[in-house]
Amino acid sequence: MWALVAALVLALALAGCGVPTEDSPRPVTVSSRASAPSPAQAGSPAPGRPAELLFLVRDTGLVAVRRPAEQMPAIDAHLRDLLSGPTTAERDAGYTSALTGITVTGIVEVGGGDATVEIGSRSDGSGRSDEVLAYGQIVCTLTSRADVDTVSFRHDGQPLRVPRADASLTDGRLTAADYADLILPS
Repeated sequence: MWALVAALVLALALAGCGVPTEDSPRPVTVSSRASAPSPAQAGSPAPGRPAELLFLVRDTGLVAVRRPAEQMPAIDAHLRDLLSGPTTAERDAGYTSALTGITVTGIVEVGGGDATVEIGSRSDGSGRSDEVLAYGQIVCTLTSRADVDTVSFRHDGQPLRVPRADASLTDGRLTAADYADLILPS
């Protein structure tokens, strides 16, 4: 008797679970609030057309800019392209760079998805002084690559504390998510 009651209770419980079926299809309402693509998604070139993704400054934020490329450049060349600033056409379109007051001496290492960038002198009073945008440009550009997940910074071989978008300082590994509030639509 108890086994019959237990089986009946179990059958009723299972019948109450799941998604009910419908006789015909119905439209599904999708939220109007779409999520912004990550920089890595934004960096996906059109099929057959490679593109180098660089984050430049427009107004008070970072914007992903695609430059046509024969192939994806090596990471050091990619960083050099970012440091060279906007092209004439990009400047005419309103893009600038916040990297004018920071000297990048190179990438120390790339391993396990982390790129460590060596920062040389940081001159005060020349160019832009908004370091948040400058470090955001480097982090978002490098993490747009498939081979880089995080970026760390060093100065004279020691971990360097740099600002995130929320103005907090860290000497840890950074991702584009640390600068998401600064990323503007293209």
